[in-house]
Amino acid sequence: MRRNVGASTRQPLTLGNLAVMEEFCRVGDIELCYESFGDLADPTMLLVMGLGTQMVAWRPDFCEQLAGHGFHVVRFDNRDIGRSTKVGGRPPTVAQLLSRSPKAGRYRLSDMAADAIGLLDHLKVEAAHVVGASMGGMIAQTMAALHPDRVLSLASIMSNTGNRWKGQPHLKLYPLFLRRAPTDREAFMSHMARVFAAIGSPDFDRDEDEIRAIAAESFDRGHDPAGGARQLGAIVASGDRSAEVRRITAPTVVIHGAKDLLVRPSGGRETARAIPGSKLVLIDGMGHDLARGAWPQIIGAIVENARRAAPAAAGAAAGAKAA
Repeated sequence: MRRNVGASTRQPLTLGNLAVMEEFCRVGDIELCYESFGDLADPTMLLVMGLGTQMVAWRPDFCEQLAGHGFHVVRFDNRDIGRSTKVGGRPPTVAQLLSRSPKAGRYRLSDMAADAIGLLDHLKVEAAHVVGASMGGMIAQTMAALHPDRVLSLASIMSNTGNRWKGQPHLKLYPLFLRRAPTDREAFMSHMARVFAAIGSPDFDRDEDEIRAIAAESFDRGHDPAGGARQLGAIVASGDRSAEVRRITAPTVVIHGAKDLLVRPSGGRETARAIPGSKLVLIDGMGHDLARGAWPQIIGAIVENARRAAPAAAGAAAGAKAA
Protein backbone atom coordinates (compact mmCIF):
# COMPACT_ATOMS: atom_id res chain seq x y z
CA MET A 1 0.00 0.00 0.00
CA ARG A 2 1.31 3.43 -0.91
CA ARG A 3 1.73 6.10 1.75
CA ASN A 4 0.12 9.49 1.34
CA VAL A 5 2.78 11.72 -0.17
CA GLY A 6 2.71 15.25 -1.48
CA ALA A 7 3.76 16.72 -4.80
CA SER A 8 7.41 17.49 -5.38
CA THR A 9 8.96 20.93 -5.59
CA ARG A 10 12.28 22.05 -7.02
CA GLN A 11 14.47 24.62 -5.31
CA PRO A 12 17.80 26.07 -6.41
CA LEU A 13 20.83 25.82 -4.15
CA THR A 14 23.95 27.85 -4.90
CA LEU A 15 27.27 26.33 -3.84
CA GLY A 16 30.10 28.63 -4.84
CA ASN A 17 29.58 29.20 -8.57
CA LEU A 18 27.51 26.03 -8.96
CA ALA A 19 23.70 26.16 -9.05
CA VAL A 20 22.11 22.84 -8.11
CA MET A 21 18.44 21.98 -8.58
CA GLU A 22 17.32 19.59 -5.87
CA GLU A 23 13.84 18.13 -5.55
CA PHE A 24 11.61 17.89 -2.51
CA CYS A 25 8.65 15.74 -1.59
CA ARG A 26 6.51 15.49 1.52
CA VAL A 27 6.05 12.19 3.31
CA GLY A 28 3.60 12.73 6.14
CA ASP A 29 5.11 15.45 8.33
CA ILE A 30 8.57 15.06 6.80
CA GLU A 31 9.90 16.85 3.71
CA LEU A 32 12.73 14.99 2.00
CA CYS A 33 15.32 16.50 -0.31
CA TYR A 34 16.50 14.19 -3.08
CA GLU A 35 18.35 14.09 -6.38
CA SER A 36 18.28 11.58 -9.27
CA PHE A 37 20.83 10.31 -11.78
CA GLY A 38 20.29 8.27 -14.93
CA ASP A 39 17.28 7.16 -16.94
CA LEU A 40 13.90 7.14 -15.20
CA ALA A 41 12.98 4.07 -17.23
CA ASP A 42 15.75 2.00 -15.59
CA PRO A 43 15.29 0.09 -12.32
CA THR A 44 15.61 2.44 -9.36
CA MET A 45 18.52 2.17 -6.93
CA LEU A 46 18.00 4.11 -3.70
CA LEU A 47 21.12 5.23 -1.80
CA VAL A 48 20.71 5.75 1.97
CA MET A 49 23.46 7.65 3.80
CA GLY A 50 24.71 7.31 7.36
CA LEU A 51 24.70 9.07 10.70
CA GLY A 52 24.90 12.84 10.53
CA THR A 53 25.91 12.64 6.88
CA GLN A 54 24.18 14.31 3.96
CA MET A 55 23.40 12.78 0.59
CA VAL A 56 26.34 14.66 -0.95
CA ALA A 57 28.63 12.02 0.57
CA TRP A 58 27.33 9.79 -2.23
CA ARG A 59 29.59 11.53 -4.72
CA PRO A 60 27.99 12.46 -8.06
CA ASP A 61 30.48 10.37 -10.05
CA PHE A 62 29.78 7.37 -7.78
CA CYS A 63 26.07 7.79 -8.59
CA GLU A 64 26.83 8.25 -12.28
CA GLN A 65 28.90 5.06 -12.37
CA LEU A 66 25.97 3.12 -10.91
CA ALA A 67 23.65 4.79 -13.41
CA GLY A 68 26.03 3.69 -16.16
CA HIS A 69 25.26 0.09 -15.20
CA GLY A 70 21.60 0.64 -16.05
CA PHE A 71 20.05 2.04 -12.88
CA HIS A 72 18.01 5.12 -12.07
CA VAL A 73 19.95 6.24 -8.98
CA VAL A 74 18.36 8.34 -6.23
CA ARG A 75 20.20 9.86 -3.28
CA PHE A 76 18.44 11.80 -0.49
CA ASP A 77 18.89 13.52 2.85
CA ASN A 78 17.47 11.54 5.75
CA ARG A 79 15.25 13.41 8.19
CA ASP A 80 17.20 15.66 10.57
CA ILE A 81 20.07 16.25 8.12
CA GLY A 82 20.89 18.48 5.17
CA ARG A 83 17.89 20.07 3.49
CA SER A 84 15.30 17.57 4.73
CA THR A 85 13.03 18.33 7.69
CA LYS A 86 14.69 18.93 11.06
CA VAL A 87 12.51 17.12 13.58
CA GLY A 88 13.58 19.43 16.39
CA GLY A 89 13.44 18.86 20.09
CA ARG A 90 16.09 18.10 22.67
CA PRO A 91 18.79 15.63 21.54
CA PRO A 92 19.43 12.58 23.73
CA THR A 93 21.57 12.92 26.84
CA VAL A 94 24.89 11.14 27.22
CA ALA A 95 23.33 9.04 30.00
CA GLN A 96 20.51 7.92 27.70
CA LEU A 97 22.98 6.98 24.97
CA LEU A 98 25.34 5.10 27.28
CA SER A 99 22.49 3.20 28.95
CA ARG A 100 20.91 2.49 25.55
CA SER A 101 17.62 3.84 26.83
CA PRO A 102 14.59 3.72 24.50
CA LYS A 103 14.00 7.30 25.66
CA ALA A 104 17.07 8.34 23.64
CA GLY A 105 15.04 8.40 20.43
CA ARG A 106 12.38 10.88 19.33
CA TYR A 107 11.90 8.41 16.46
CA ARG A 108 13.22 5.01 15.40
CA LEU A 109 15.06 3.53 12.43
CA SER A 110 11.68 2.14 11.36
CA ASP A 111 10.42 5.73 10.99
CA MET A 112 13.43 6.59 8.84
CA ALA A 113 12.80 3.46 6.75
CA ALA A 114 9.18 4.56 6.32
CA ASP A 115 10.44 7.95 5.07
CA ALA A 116 12.43 6.15 2.37
CA ILE A 117 9.43 4.02 1.41
CA GLY A 118 7.41 7.23 1.12
CA LEU A 119 10.03 8.63 -1.25
CA LEU A 120 9.64 5.52 -3.42
CA ASP A 121 5.88 6.08 -3.36
CA HIS A 122 6.38 9.64 -4.52
CA LEU A 123 8.62 8.43 -7.34
CA LYS A 124 5.96 5.83 -8.26
CA VAL A 125 8.52 3.06 -7.76
CA GLU A 126 6.96 -0.22 -6.67
CA ALA A 127 10.29 -1.78 -5.63
CA ALA A 128 13.90 -0.62 -5.68
CA HIS A 129 17.41 -1.87 -5.17
CA VAL A 130 18.42 -0.36 -1.82
CA VAL A 131 21.99 0.50 -0.82
CA GLY A 132 22.80 1.80 2.65
CA ALA A 133 26.05 2.92 4.28
CA SER A 134 26.64 2.79 8.06
CA MET A 135 23.38 4.01 9.68
CA GLY A 136 22.01 3.98 6.14
CA GLY A 137 22.74 0.25 6.11
CA MET A 138 20.61 -0.11 9.24
CA ILE A 139 17.78 1.83 7.56
CA ALA A 140 18.14 -0.26 4.40
CA GLN A 141 18.03 -3.49 6.47
CA THR A 142 14.88 -2.21 8.19
CA MET A 143 13.28 -1.44 4.83
CA ALA A 144 14.04 -4.96 3.60
CA ALA A 145 12.75 -6.57 6.81
CA LEU A 146 9.57 -4.53 7.29
CA HIS A 147 8.71 -3.77 3.64
CA PRO A 148 9.98 -6.86 1.77
CA ASP A 149 7.80 -6.22 -1.29
CA ARG A 150 9.49 -2.84 -1.84
CA VAL A 151 13.14 -4.01 -1.84
CA LEU A 152 14.47 -5.88 -4.88
CA SER A 153 17.98 -6.24 -3.48
CA LEU A 154 19.90 -5.02 -0.45
CA ALA A 155 23.50 -3.83 -0.14
CA SER A 156 24.47 -3.16 3.47
CA ILE A 157 27.80 -1.32 3.67
CA MET A 158 29.92 -0.90 6.86
CA SER A 159 26.89 -1.47 9.08
CA ASN A 160 25.60 -3.82 11.78
CA THR A 161 22.47 -5.39 13.28
CA GLY A 162 22.40 -3.43 16.53
CA ASN A 163 24.00 -6.32 18.42
CA ARG A 164 25.86 -4.46 21.17
CA TRP A 165 28.73 -6.97 21.12
CA LYS A 166 29.40 -6.83 17.38
CA GLY A 167 30.66 -4.01 15.18
CA GLN A 168 31.37 -1.61 18.04
CA PRO A 169 33.81 1.33 17.72
CA HIS A 170 37.43 1.01 18.74
CA LEU A 171 37.94 2.64 22.14
CA LYS A 172 40.53 5.07 20.77
CA LEU A 173 37.81 6.79 18.71
CA TYR A 174 35.63 7.80 21.65
CA PRO A 175 37.53 11.00 22.56
CA LEU A 176 37.26 12.23 18.96
CA PHE A 177 33.52 11.64 18.73
CA LEU A 178 32.71 13.01 22.17
CA ARG A 179 33.97 16.43 21.05
CA ARG A 180 31.28 18.79 19.81
CA ALA A 181 31.65 19.65 16.10
CA PRO A 182 32.67 23.29 15.52
CA THR A 183 30.08 25.80 14.36
CA ASP A 184 32.62 27.78 12.31
CA ARG A 185 32.80 26.71 8.64
CA GLU A 186 36.61 26.46 8.34
CA ALA A 187 36.93 24.78 11.73
CA PHE A 188 34.22 22.29 10.76
CA MET A 189 36.09 21.42 7.56
CA SER A 190 39.27 20.79 9.56
CA HIS A 191 37.34 18.76 12.13
CA MET A 192 35.93 16.47 9.43
CA ALA A 193 39.40 16.04 7.92
CA ARG A 194 40.61 14.85 11.35
CA VAL A 195 37.63 12.50 11.71
CA PHE A 196 38.29 10.78 8.40
CA ALA A 197 42.02 10.63 9.07
CA ALA A 198 41.03 8.52 12.10
CA ILE A 199 38.25 6.36 10.63
CA GLY A 200 39.02 6.35 6.90
CA SER A 201 40.67 3.69 4.77
CA PRO A 202 44.35 3.40 5.74
CA ASP A 203 45.42 1.49 2.64
CA PHE A 204 43.75 3.71 0.04
CA ASP A 205 44.73 7.24 -0.94
CA ARG A 206 42.82 9.81 1.10
CA ASP A 207 41.93 13.01 -0.73
CA GLU A 208 41.81 15.58 2.07
CA ASP A 209 40.76 18.30 -0.38
CA GLU A 210 37.67 16.28 -1.30
CA ILE A 211 36.87 15.56 2.35
CA ARG A 212 37.05 19.28 3.11
CA ALA A 213 34.95 20.04 0.01
CA ILE A 214 32.22 17.61 1.15
CA ALA A 215 32.33 19.19 4.62
CA ALA A 216 32.02 22.69 3.13
CA GLU A 217 29.12 21.66 0.91
CA SER A 218 27.39 20.00 3.87
CA PHE A 219 27.93 23.07 6.04
CA ASP A 220 26.44 25.32 3.37
CA ARG A 221 23.42 23.05 2.82
CA GLY A 222 22.53 23.03 6.53
CA HIS A 223 24.77 22.28 9.51
CA ASP A 224 22.80 21.09 12.57
CA PRO A 225 24.74 18.84 15.00
CA ALA A 226 21.58 18.30 17.06
CA GLY A 227 20.02 16.49 14.09
CA GLY A 228 22.87 13.99 14.00
CA ALA A 229 22.49 13.47 17.75
CA ARG A 230 18.78 12.72 17.30
CA GLN A 231 19.67 10.21 14.56
CA LEU A 232 22.07 8.55 17.00
CA GLY A 233 19.19 8.44 19.47
CA ALA A 234 17.13 6.60 16.85
CA ILE A 235 19.86 3.96 16.48
CA VAL A 236 20.13 3.45 20.23
CA ALA A 237 16.36 3.38 20.78
CA SER A 238 15.93 0.80 18.01
CA GLY A 239 18.06 -1.66 19.99
CA ASP A 240 19.21 -5.05 18.77
CA ARG A 241 17.51 -5.70 15.41
CA SER A 242 18.98 -9.19 14.88
CA ALA A 243 15.63 -10.99 14.93
CA GLU A 244 14.18 -8.47 12.48
CA VAL A 245 17.19 -8.73 10.16
CA ARG A 246 16.86 -12.52 10.01
CA ARG A 247 13.52 -12.04 8.22
CA ILE A 248 15.15 -10.40 5.19
CA THR A 249 14.55 -12.35 1.98
CA ALA A 250 15.94 -9.93 -0.64
CA PRO A 251 19.22 -10.93 -2.31
CA THR A 252 21.80 -9.29 -0.06
CA VAL A 253 25.46 -8.33 -0.20
CA VAL A 254 27.20 -7.18 2.98
CA ILE A 255 30.21 -4.98 2.20
CA HIS A 256 32.66 -4.08 4.94
CA GLY A 257 36.14 -2.68 5.32
CA ALA A 258 38.61 -5.08 6.89
CA LYS A 259 40.18 -2.09 8.70
CA ASP A 260 37.00 -0.32 9.81
CA LEU A 261 37.57 1.09 13.31
CA LEU A 262 34.16 2.77 13.71
CA VAL A 263 31.95 -0.22 12.89
CA ARG A 264 34.44 -3.01 13.25
CA PRO A 265 34.33 -5.94 10.79
CA SER A 266 32.51 -8.16 13.31
CA GLY A 267 29.45 -6.00 12.55
CA GLY A 268 29.57 -6.97 8.88
CA ARG A 269 30.17 -10.63 9.66
CA GLU A 270 27.24 -10.66 12.10
CA THR A 271 25.00 -9.00 9.50
CA ALA A 272 25.94 -11.58 6.87
CA ARG A 273 25.33 -14.42 9.33
CA ALA A 274 21.90 -13.04 10.19
CA ILE A 275 20.59 -12.63 6.62
CA PRO A 276 19.86 -15.95 4.89
CA GLY A 277 21.76 -16.44 1.65
CA SER A 278 23.69 -13.18 1.91
CA LYS A 279 27.18 -12.70 0.53
CA LEU A 280 29.94 -11.06 2.61
CA VAL A 281 32.50 -8.92 0.78
CA LEU A 282 35.40 -7.84 3.02
CA ILE A 283 37.59 -5.22 1.35
CA ASP A 284 41.23 -5.25 2.42
CA GLY A 285 42.54 -1.87 3.57
CA MET A 286 39.12 -0.21 3.66
CA GLY A 287 38.01 1.70 6.75
CA HIS A 288 34.78 3.53 7.51
CA ASP A 289 34.44 5.54 4.33
CA LEU A 290 33.73 5.16 0.63
CA ALA A 291 37.34 5.48 -0.49
CA ARG A 292 37.61 6.08 -4.22
CA GLY A 293 40.20 3.34 -4.53
CA ALA A 294 37.60 0.87 -3.23
CA TRP A 295 34.85 2.03 -5.61
CA PRO A 296 35.47 -0.71 -8.21
CA GLN A 297 34.97 -3.40 -5.54
CA ILE A 298 32.03 -1.62 -3.88
CA ILE A 299 30.21 -0.81 -7.13
CA GLY A 300 31.00 -4.24 -8.56
CA ALA A 301 29.49 -5.98 -5.52
CA ILE A 302 26.38 -3.77 -5.55
CA VAL A 303 25.75 -4.34 -9.26
CA GLU A 304 26.42 -8.08 -9.08
CA ASN A 305 23.96 -8.40 -6.21
CA ALA A 306 21.32 -6.36 -8.04
CA ARG A 307 21.72 -8.65 -11.05
CA ARG A 308 21.06 -11.62 -8.74
CA ALA A 309 17.70 -10.06 -7.95
CA ALA A 310 16.72 -9.51 -11.58
CA PRO A 311 15.71 -13.12 -12.42
CA ALA A 312 13.62 -13.39 -9.23
CA ALA A 313 11.89 -10.07 -9.98
CA ALA A 314 11.21 -11.14 -13.56
CA GLY A 315 9.76 -14.42 -12.35
CA ALA A 316 7.50 -12.69 -9.85
CA ALA A 317 6.28 -10.26 -12.51
CA ALA A 318 5.54 -13.13 -14.90
CA GLY A 319 3.61 -14.94 -12.18
CA ALA A 320 1.58 -11.87 -11.37
CA LYS A 321 0.78 -11.33 -15.07
CA ALA A 322 -0.34 -14.94 -15.46
CA ALA A 323 -2.58 -14.66 -12.39
